[in-house]
Amino acid sequence: QLFLLDVAQIPAAQVSLVLFGGKVSGAAADPVAGVFINRSRGARGRRTGSGRLMPWVLGCTPFLTVAYFLLWFLPPFTSLRGLWYTGCYCLFQALATFFQVPYAALTMLLTPCPRERDSATAYRMTMEMAGTLMGAAVHGLIVSGAHGPHRCEDVALARPAVVSPDATRLYSIAAAVLALTYPVCTGLLCLGVKERPDSSGPASGQGLSFLAGLGLTVRHRPYLKLVISFLFISAAIQVEQSYLVLFCTHASRLHDHVQGVVLTILVSAVLSTPLWEWVLQRFGKKTSAFGICVMVPFAILLAAVPTAPVAYVVAFVSGLSIAVSLLLPWSMLPDVVDAFQQQQQPGPGLETIFYSSYVFFTKLSGAGALGISTLSLEFAGYEAGACTQAERVVVTLKVLIGAVPTCMIITGLCILMVGPAPKVPSQDPSRRQSLQRRTSYSLA
Repeated sequence: QLFLLDVAQIPAAQVSLVLFGGKVSGAAADPVAGVFINRSRGARGRRTGSGRLMPWVLGCTPFLTVAYFLLWFLPPFTSLRGLWYTGCYCLFQALATFFQVPYAALTMLLTPCPRERDSATAYRMTMEMAGTLMGAAVHGLIVSGAHGPHRCEDVALARPAVVSPDATRLYSIAAAVLALTYPVCTGLLCLGVKERPDSSGPASGQGLSFLAGLGLTVRHRPYLKLVISFLFISAAIQVEQSYLVLFCTHASRLHDHVQGVVLTILVSAVLSTPLWEWVLQRFGKKTSAFGICVMVPFAILLAAVPTAPVAYVVAFVSGLSIAVSLLLPWSMLPDVVDAFQQQQQPGPGLETIFYSSYVFFTKLSGAGALGISTLSLEFAGYEAGACTQAERVVVTLKVLIGAVPTCMIITGLCILMVGPAPKVPSQDPSRRQSLQRRTSYSLA
Protein backbone atom coordinates (compact mmCIF):
# COMPACT_ATOMS: atom_id res chain seq x y z
CA GLN A 1 0.00 0.00 0.00
CA LEU A 2 2.79 2.48 0.85
CA PHE A 3 4.37 2.12 -2.59
CA LEU A 4 1.10 2.27 -4.49
CA LEU A 5 -0.30 5.20 -2.51
CA ASP A 6 2.76 7.41 -2.02
CA VAL A 7 5.16 6.53 -4.86
CA ALA A 8 2.88 5.42 -7.69
CA GLN A 9 0.31 7.88 -6.28
CA ILE A 10 -2.71 5.79 -7.21
CA PRO A 11 -6.03 6.77 -5.57
CA ALA A 12 -7.02 4.59 -2.64
CA ALA A 13 -10.07 3.27 -4.52
CA GLN A 14 -7.81 1.97 -7.31
CA VAL A 15 -5.40 0.51 -4.75
CA SER A 16 -8.36 -1.37 -3.32
CA LEU A 17 -9.06 -2.75 -6.80
CA VAL A 18 -5.41 -3.76 -7.22
CA LEU A 19 -5.34 -5.67 -3.92
CA PHE A 20 -8.73 -7.26 -4.35
CA GLY A 21 -8.12 -8.24 -7.97
CA GLY A 22 -4.70 -9.73 -7.21
CA LYS A 23 -5.92 -11.77 -4.26
CA VAL A 24 -8.95 -13.02 -6.18
CA SER A 25 -6.69 -13.97 -9.08
CA GLY A 26 -4.50 -15.97 -6.73
CA ALA A 27 -7.53 -17.59 -5.13
CA ALA A 28 -9.03 -18.52 -8.51
CA ALA A 29 -5.71 -20.04 -9.55
CA ASP A 30 -5.73 -22.45 -6.59
CA PRO A 31 -8.40 -24.88 -7.86
CA VAL A 32 -6.95 -24.56 -11.35
CA ALA A 33 -3.54 -25.50 -9.96
CA GLY A 34 -5.12 -28.44 -8.15
CA VAL A 35 -6.72 -29.68 -11.39
CA PHE A 36 -3.56 -29.47 -13.48
CA ILE A 37 -1.28 -30.89 -10.79
CA ASN A 38 -3.70 -33.74 -10.16
CA ARG A 39 -3.75 -34.55 -13.89
CA SER A 40 0.03 -34.39 -14.24
CA ARG A 41 0.66 -37.45 -12.07
CA GLY A 42 1.39 -40.89 -13.42
CA ALA A 43 3.24 -41.38 -16.69
CA ARG A 44 4.24 -37.76 -17.06
CA GLY A 45 5.95 -37.74 -13.65
CA ARG A 46 8.01 -40.82 -14.63
CA ARG A 47 8.89 -39.40 -18.03
CA THR A 48 10.23 -36.10 -16.70
CA GLY A 49 12.21 -37.83 -13.96
CA SER A 50 11.47 -35.00 -11.50
CA GLY A 51 8.04 -36.04 -10.24
CA ARG A 52 4.65 -34.39 -10.55
CA LEU A 53 5.12 -31.50 -8.11
CA MET A 54 8.66 -30.29 -8.71
CA PRO A 55 8.19 -29.47 -12.45
CA TRP A 56 5.50 -26.96 -11.51
CA VAL A 57 7.81 -25.27 -9.02
CA LEU A 58 10.67 -25.10 -11.52
CA GLY A 59 8.48 -24.01 -14.43
CA CYS A 60 6.91 -21.09 -12.55
CA THR A 61 10.19 -19.67 -11.23
CA PRO A 62 11.41 -17.60 -14.23
CA PHE A 63 7.98 -16.10 -14.84
CA LEU A 64 7.53 -15.40 -11.13
CA THR A 65 10.86 -13.58 -11.07
CA VAL A 66 9.81 -11.23 -13.86
CA ALA A 67 6.34 -10.69 -12.39
CA TYR A 68 7.78 -9.70 -9.01
CA PHE A 69 10.02 -7.08 -10.60
CA LEU A 70 7.08 -5.59 -12.51
CA LEU A 71 5.20 -5.10 -9.24
CA TRP A 72 7.69 -2.40 -8.20
CA PHE A 73 8.34 -0.87 -11.62
CA LEU A 74 6.91 2.62 -12.16
CA PRO A 75 5.59 2.93 -15.73
CA PRO A 76 6.05 6.28 -17.53
CA PHE A 77 2.30 6.80 -18.00
CA THR A 78 0.10 7.99 -15.11
CA SER A 79 -3.52 7.62 -16.19
CA LEU A 80 -3.49 3.83 -16.43
CA ARG A 81 -1.22 2.96 -13.52
CA GLY A 82 -4.09 1.43 -11.59
CA LEU A 83 -4.79 -0.95 -14.47
CA TRP A 84 -1.06 -1.71 -14.87
CA TYR A 85 -0.58 -2.74 -11.25
CA THR A 86 -3.85 -4.67 -11.21
CA GLY A 87 -2.63 -6.76 -14.16
CA CYS A 88 0.85 -7.22 -12.68
CA TYR A 89 -0.49 -8.20 -9.27
CA CYS A 90 -3.00 -10.64 -10.76
CA LEU A 91 -0.22 -12.25 -12.81
CA PHE A 92 2.10 -12.43 -9.80
CA GLN A 93 -0.54 -13.98 -7.52
CA ALA A 94 -1.55 -16.57 -10.12
CA LEU A 95 2.06 -17.61 -10.74
CA ALA A 96 2.79 -17.65 -7.01
CA THR A 97 -0.16 -20.00 -6.54
CA PHE A 98 1.19 -22.50 -9.06
CA PHE A 99 4.46 -22.30 -7.13
CA GLN A 100 3.06 -22.50 -3.60
CA VAL A 101 0.48 -25.26 -3.96
CA PRO A 102 2.92 -28.01 -5.01
CA TYR A 103 5.56 -26.64 -2.65
CA ALA A 104 3.24 -26.78 0.36
CA ALA A 105 1.87 -30.20 -0.64
CA LEU A 106 5.39 -31.64 -0.44
CA THR A 107 4.91 -31.80 3.34
CA MET A 108 2.39 -34.62 3.01
CA LEU A 109 4.73 -36.57 0.74
CA LEU A 110 7.94 -36.28 2.74
CA THR A 111 6.99 -38.73 5.48
CA PRO A 112 3.92 -40.67 6.69
CA CYS A 113 4.73 -39.90 10.37
CA PRO A 114 2.55 -37.07 11.79
CA ARG A 115 5.24 -35.98 14.27
CA GLU A 116 7.85 -35.78 11.51
CA ARG A 117 5.42 -33.80 9.33
CA ASP A 118 4.84 -31.33 12.18
CA SER A 119 8.59 -30.97 12.58
CA ALA A 120 9.06 -30.46 8.85
CA THR A 121 6.27 -27.86 8.88
CA ALA A 122 7.98 -26.00 11.74
CA TYR A 123 11.29 -25.97 9.88
CA ARG A 124 9.58 -24.81 6.69
CA MET A 125 7.72 -21.97 8.38
CA THR A 126 10.86 -20.91 10.27
CA MET A 127 12.86 -20.71 7.06
CA GLU A 128 10.04 -18.90 5.25
CA MET A 129 9.86 -16.25 7.97
CA ALA A 130 13.66 -16.02 8.11
CA GLY A 131 13.64 -15.42 4.36
CA THR A 132 10.91 -12.82 4.79
CA LEU A 133 13.04 -11.17 7.47
CA MET A 134 16.08 -10.99 5.22
CA GLY A 135 14.00 -9.79 2.28
CA ALA A 136 12.28 -7.10 4.33
CA ALA A 137 15.61 -5.95 5.75
CA VAL A 138 17.22 -5.71 2.32
CA HIS A 139 14.16 -4.07 0.78
CA GLY A 140 13.78 -1.64 3.67
CA LEU A 141 17.42 -0.60 3.67
CA ILE A 142 17.38 0.06 -0.07
CA VAL A 143 14.14 2.09 -0.17
CA SER A 144 14.56 3.84 3.20
CA GLY A 145 15.61 7.06 1.47
CA ALA A 146 12.32 7.25 -0.43
CA HIS A 147 10.10 7.81 2.63
CA GLY A 148 12.16 10.02 4.92
CA PRO A 149 10.52 12.89 6.83
CA HIS A 150 12.72 15.37 4.93
CA ARG A 151 10.44 14.85 1.94
CA CYS A 152 7.82 17.10 3.53
CA GLU A 153 10.01 19.70 5.21
CA ASP A 154 9.59 22.21 2.41
CA VAL A 155 5.95 21.47 1.71
CA ALA A 156 3.71 24.15 3.13
CA LEU A 157 0.40 22.50 2.32
CA ALA A 158 -0.82 18.92 2.84
CA ARG A 159 -0.90 18.13 -0.83
CA PRO A 160 0.65 15.36 -2.90
CA ALA A 161 4.40 15.80 -3.33
CA VAL A 162 6.24 15.16 -6.57
CA VAL A 163 7.67 11.65 -6.80
CA SER A 164 11.44 11.87 -6.86
CA PRO A 165 13.43 9.86 -9.43
CA ASP A 166 15.43 8.46 -6.54
CA ALA A 167 12.32 6.80 -5.09
CA THR A 168 11.48 4.99 -8.32
CA ARG A 169 15.13 3.99 -8.82
CA LEU A 170 15.46 2.66 -5.26
CA TYR A 171 12.31 0.56 -5.57
CA SER A 172 13.49 -0.88 -8.89
CA ILE A 173 16.87 -1.80 -7.40
CA ALA A 174 15.21 -3.47 -4.41
CA ALA A 175 12.86 -5.39 -6.72
CA ALA A 176 15.75 -6.63 -8.89
CA VAL A 177 17.78 -7.77 -5.88
CA LEU A 178 14.90 -9.71 -4.32
CA ALA A 179 13.68 -11.14 -7.63
CA LEU A 180 17.02 -12.92 -8.02
CA THR A 181 16.33 -14.93 -4.87
CA TYR A 182 13.58 -16.89 -6.66
CA PRO A 183 15.86 -18.89 -9.00
CA VAL A 184 18.51 -19.29 -6.29
CA CYS A 185 16.09 -20.68 -3.69
CA THR A 186 14.26 -22.85 -6.21
CA GLY A 187 17.58 -24.35 -7.23
CA LEU A 188 18.28 -25.23 -3.59
CA LEU A 189 14.85 -26.85 -3.32
CA CYS A 190 15.40 -28.91 -6.46
CA LEU A 191 18.79 -30.09 -5.23
CA GLY A 192 17.52 -30.91 -1.74
CA VAL A 193 14.26 -32.74 -2.53
CA LYS A 194 14.22 -35.60 -5.02
CA GLU A 195 11.45 -37.91 -6.15
CA ARG A 196 12.28 -41.56 -6.21
CA PRO A 197 10.84 -43.81 -8.94
CA ASP A 198 7.59 -45.35 -7.69
CA SER A 199 6.87 -48.80 -9.01
CA SER A 200 3.74 -49.52 -6.99
CA GLY A 201 0.45 -49.69 -8.80
CA PRO A 202 -1.77 -47.65 -6.48
CA ALA A 203 0.55 -44.68 -6.41
CA SER A 204 0.62 -44.37 -10.15
CA GLY A 205 -3.12 -44.38 -10.64
CA GLN A 206 -5.14 -41.33 -11.39
CA GLY A 207 -7.27 -41.41 -8.25
CA LEU A 208 -10.24 -39.07 -7.97
CA SER A 209 -10.86 -36.17 -10.28
CA PHE A 210 -10.38 -32.74 -8.76
CA LEU A 211 -14.08 -31.85 -8.69
CA ALA A 212 -15.04 -35.19 -7.16
CA GLY A 213 -12.30 -34.87 -4.57
CA LEU A 214 -13.32 -31.28 -3.81
CA GLY A 215 -16.89 -32.40 -3.27
CA LEU A 216 -15.68 -34.91 -0.68
CA THR A 217 -13.36 -32.48 1.10
CA VAL A 218 -15.93 -29.71 1.58
CA ARG A 219 -18.24 -32.21 3.27
CA HIS A 220 -15.55 -33.20 5.77
CA ARG A 221 -16.54 -31.35 8.97
CA PRO A 222 -13.07 -31.01 10.58
CA TYR A 223 -11.75 -29.54 7.33
CA LEU A 224 -14.66 -27.11 7.06
CA LYS A 225 -14.13 -25.95 10.65
CA LEU A 226 -10.42 -25.46 10.06
CA VAL A 227 -11.00 -23.50 6.85
CA ILE A 228 -13.76 -21.24 8.20
CA SER A 229 -11.87 -20.38 11.39
CA PHE A 230 -8.71 -19.43 9.55
CA LEU A 231 -10.70 -17.44 7.01
CA PHE A 232 -11.18 -14.91 9.79
CA ILE A 233 -7.78 -15.35 11.47
CA SER A 234 -5.66 -15.09 8.33
CA ALA A 235 -7.66 -12.09 7.10
CA ALA A 236 -7.13 -10.38 10.47
CA ILE A 237 -3.37 -10.99 10.33
CA GLN A 238 -3.20 -9.65 6.77
CA VAL A 239 -5.07 -6.48 7.72
CA GLU A 240 -2.83 -5.94 10.76
CA GLN A 241 0.34 -6.45 8.73
CA SER A 242 -0.82 -4.34 5.81
CA TYR A 243 -1.85 -1.24 7.72
CA LEU A 244 0.73 -1.13 10.50
CA VAL A 245 3.26 0.62 8.24
CA LEU A 246 0.64 3.10 7.00
CA PHE A 247 -0.41 3.74 10.60
CA CYS A 248 3.17 4.45 11.68
CA THR A 249 3.65 6.72 8.65
CA HIS A 250 0.43 8.76 8.68
CA ALA A 251 -1.36 8.27 12.01
CA SER A 252 1.57 8.70 14.42
CA ARG A 253 4.98 10.29 14.60
CA LEU A 254 6.83 7.05 13.97
CA HIS A 255 8.28 7.71 10.49
CA ASP A 256 11.81 6.95 11.67
CA HIS A 257 10.78 3.69 13.32
CA VAL A 258 8.95 1.97 10.46
CA GLN A 259 11.91 -0.20 9.45
CA GLY A 260 12.68 -1.08 13.07
CA VAL A 261 9.06 -2.04 13.77
CA VAL A 262 8.86 -4.29 10.70
CA LEU A 263 12.15 -6.02 11.53
CA THR A 264 11.05 -6.51 15.15
CA ILE A 265 7.90 -8.30 13.96
CA LEU A 266 9.87 -10.60 11.69
CA VAL A 267 12.65 -11.34 14.20
CA SER A 268 10.05 -12.17 16.85
CA ALA A 269 8.19 -14.45 14.42
CA VAL A 270 11.35 -16.29 13.36
CA LEU A 271 12.67 -16.83 16.89
CA SER A 272 9.33 -17.90 18.33
CA THR A 273 8.45 -20.52 15.69
CA PRO A 274 10.52 -23.33 17.32
CA LEU A 275 8.96 -22.41 20.67
CA TRP A 276 5.48 -22.65 19.22
CA GLU A 277 6.33 -26.04 17.70
CA TRP A 278 7.24 -27.24 21.19
CA VAL A 279 4.01 -25.80 22.58
CA LEU A 280 2.04 -27.60 19.85
CA GLN A 281 3.64 -30.91 20.78
CA ARG A 282 3.42 -30.36 24.54
CA PHE A 283 -0.01 -28.80 25.03
CA GLY A 284 -1.85 -29.62 21.82
CA LYS A 285 -2.73 -27.64 18.74
CA LYS A 286 -6.08 -26.40 19.99
CA THR A 287 -4.57 -24.91 23.13
CA SER A 288 -1.81 -23.29 21.10
CA ALA A 289 -4.40 -21.41 19.06
CA PHE A 290 -4.96 -19.04 21.98
CA GLY A 291 -1.51 -17.62 21.25
CA ILE A 292 -3.02 -15.87 18.23
CA CYS A 293 -5.10 -13.53 20.39
CA VAL A 294 -2.06 -12.32 22.36
CA MET A 295 -1.68 -9.43 19.93
CA VAL A 296 -5.25 -8.15 20.42
CA PRO A 297 -4.82 -6.00 23.58
CA PHE A 298 -1.47 -4.66 22.39
CA ALA A 299 -2.85 -3.62 18.99
CA ILE A 300 -5.61 -1.70 20.76
CA LEU A 301 -2.98 -0.13 23.01
CA LEU A 302 -0.98 1.07 20.00
CA ALA A 303 -4.07 2.68 18.50
CA ALA A 304 -4.68 4.51 21.78
CA VAL A 305 -1.05 5.35 22.67
CA PRO A 306 0.97 5.60 19.40
CA THR A 307 4.46 6.03 20.87
CA ALA A 308 7.74 4.39 19.87
CA PRO A 309 8.14 2.14 22.97
CA VAL A 310 4.56 0.90 22.62
CA ALA A 311 5.08 0.31 18.89
CA TYR A 312 8.10 -1.94 19.49
CA VAL A 313 6.29 -3.91 22.19
CA VAL A 314 3.31 -4.36 19.87
CA ALA A 315 5.66 -5.41 17.07
CA PHE A 316 7.28 -8.07 19.26
CA VAL A 317 3.95 -9.48 20.46
CA SER A 318 2.50 -9.34 16.94
CA GLY A 319 5.44 -11.45 15.74
CA LEU A 320 4.53 -14.10 18.31
CA SER A 321 0.91 -14.18 17.14
CA ILE A 322 1.85 -14.17 13.46
CA ALA A 323 4.19 -17.13 13.99
CA VAL A 324 1.54 -19.35 15.54
CA SER A 325 -1.14 -18.20 13.07
CA LEU A 326 1.08 -19.29 10.18
CA LEU A 327 2.31 -22.51 11.78
CA LEU A 328 -0.95 -23.83 13.20
CA PRO A 329 -3.11 -24.33 10.06
CA TRP A 330 -0.29 -26.02 8.13
CA SER A 331 0.29 -28.26 11.15
CA MET A 332 -3.39 -29.16 11.55
CA LEU A 333 -4.06 -29.67 7.84
CA PRO A 334 -2.04 -32.92 7.48
CA ASP A 335 -3.96 -34.37 10.45
CA VAL A 336 -7.25 -33.51 8.77
CA VAL A 337 -6.06 -35.06 5.50
CA ASP A 338 -4.92 -38.23 7.26
CA ALA A 339 -8.21 -38.59 9.13
CA PHE A 340 -10.16 -38.08 5.91
CA GLN A 341 -8.09 -40.61 3.99
CA GLN A 342 -8.48 -43.19 6.72
CA GLN A 343 -12.24 -42.76 6.72
CA GLN A 344 -12.82 -42.50 2.97
CA GLN A 345 -9.73 -44.17 1.42
CA PRO A 346 -10.34 -42.35 -1.88
CA GLY A 347 -6.92 -43.03 -3.40
CA PRO A 348 -3.91 -40.85 -4.16
CA GLY A 349 -3.89 -37.23 -5.20
CA LEU A 350 -6.06 -35.77 -2.39
CA GLU A 351 -3.19 -33.79 -0.87
CA THR A 352 -3.14 -31.16 -3.61
CA ILE A 353 -6.93 -30.82 -3.46
CA PHE A 354 -6.91 -30.19 0.28
CA TYR A 355 -4.01 -27.75 0.10
CA SER A 356 -5.17 -25.84 -2.97
CA SER A 357 -8.75 -25.46 -1.72
CA TYR A 358 -7.54 -24.27 1.70
CA VAL A 359 -5.31 -21.63 0.13
CA PHE A 360 -8.18 -20.67 -2.19
CA PHE A 361 -10.56 -19.89 0.66
CA THR A 362 -7.98 -18.06 2.80
CA LYS A 363 -6.86 -15.93 -0.15
CA LEU A 364 -10.46 -15.09 -0.95
CA SER A 365 -11.07 -13.91 2.60
CA GLY A 366 -7.87 -11.86 2.52
CA ALA A 367 -8.93 -10.30 -0.77
CA GLY A 368 -12.23 -9.18 0.67
CA ALA A 369 -10.70 -7.88 3.90
CA LEU A 370 -7.92 -5.91 2.20
CA GLY A 371 -10.18 -4.61 -0.56
CA ILE A 372 -12.86 -3.34 1.79
CA SER A 373 -10.37 -1.87 4.27
CA THR A 374 -8.44 0.00 1.57
CA LEU A 375 -11.70 1.27 0.15
CA SER A 376 -12.50 2.67 3.59
CA LEU A 377 -9.41 4.88 3.30
CA GLU A 378 -10.87 6.33 0.10
CA PHE A 379 -14.12 7.14 1.85
CA ALA A 380 -12.17 8.69 4.73
CA GLY A 381 -10.45 11.08 2.31
CA TYR A 382 -6.94 9.60 1.98
CA GLU A 383 -4.74 11.76 -0.28
CA ALA A 384 -2.05 9.83 -2.15
CA GLY A 385 1.40 11.22 -1.44
CA ALA A 386 0.19 13.86 1.01
CA CYS A 387 2.52 14.74 3.88
CA THR A 388 -0.35 14.92 6.40
CA GLN A 389 -3.73 13.22 6.34
CA ALA A 390 -7.14 14.29 7.60
CA GLU A 391 -8.28 13.30 11.08
CA ARG A 392 -10.82 10.86 9.60
CA VAL A 393 -7.98 8.97 7.89
CA VAL A 394 -6.10 8.74 11.19
CA VAL A 395 -9.18 7.35 12.95
CA THR A 396 -9.74 4.85 10.11
CA LEU A 397 -6.16 3.59 10.39
CA LYS A 398 -6.58 3.15 14.15
CA VAL A 399 -9.71 1.09 13.57
CA LEU A 400 -7.95 -1.02 10.92
CA ILE A 401 -5.07 -2.01 13.23
CA GLY A 402 -7.16 -2.32 16.39
CA ALA A 403 -10.86 -3.07 16.20
CA VAL A 404 -11.00 -4.95 12.89
CA PRO A 405 -8.31 -7.59 13.65
CA THR A 406 -9.67 -8.02 17.17
CA CYS A 407 -13.20 -8.90 16.03
CA MET A 408 -11.98 -11.23 13.28
CA ILE A 409 -9.50 -13.10 15.52
CA ILE A 410 -12.08 -13.65 18.25
CA THR A 411 -14.61 -14.91 15.70
CA GLY A 412 -12.10 -17.32 14.17
CA LEU A 413 -11.01 -18.71 17.54
CA CYS A 414 -14.62 -19.27 18.62
CA ILE A 415 -15.24 -21.33 15.48
CA LEU A 416 -12.01 -23.29 15.93
CA MET A 417 -12.78 -24.16 19.55
CA VAL A 418 -16.24 -25.59 18.79
CA GLY A 419 -16.16 -29.37 18.79
CA PRO A 420 -13.20 -31.74 19.18
CA ALA A 421 -9.88 -31.20 17.48
CA PRO A 422 -9.03 -33.38 14.47
CA LYS A 423 -7.40 -36.51 15.81
CA VAL A 424 -4.20 -37.92 14.41
CA PRO A 425 -5.20 -41.38 13.20
CA SER A 426 -3.32 -44.34 14.56
CA GLN A 427 -1.34 -46.10 11.90
CA ASP A 428 -1.26 -49.89 11.86
CA PRO A 429 1.49 -51.64 9.86
CA SER A 430 -0.68 -52.11 6.76
CA ARG A 431 -1.77 -48.46 6.82
CA ARG A 432 1.84 -47.29 7.25
CA GLN A 433 2.94 -49.54 4.38
CA SER A 434 0.18 -48.09 2.16
CA LEU A 435 1.23 -44.55 2.99
CA GLN A 436 4.86 -45.39 2.32
CA ARG A 437 3.96 -46.74 -1.11
CA ARG A 438 2.22 -43.48 -1.92
CA THR A 439 5.02 -41.35 -0.48
CA SER A 440 7.38 -40.78 -3.40
CA TYR A 441 9.38 -37.87 -1.99
CA SER A 442 12.26 -38.03 0.47
CA LEU A 443 14.83 -35.59 1.74
CA ALA A 444 18.12 -36.03 -0.13
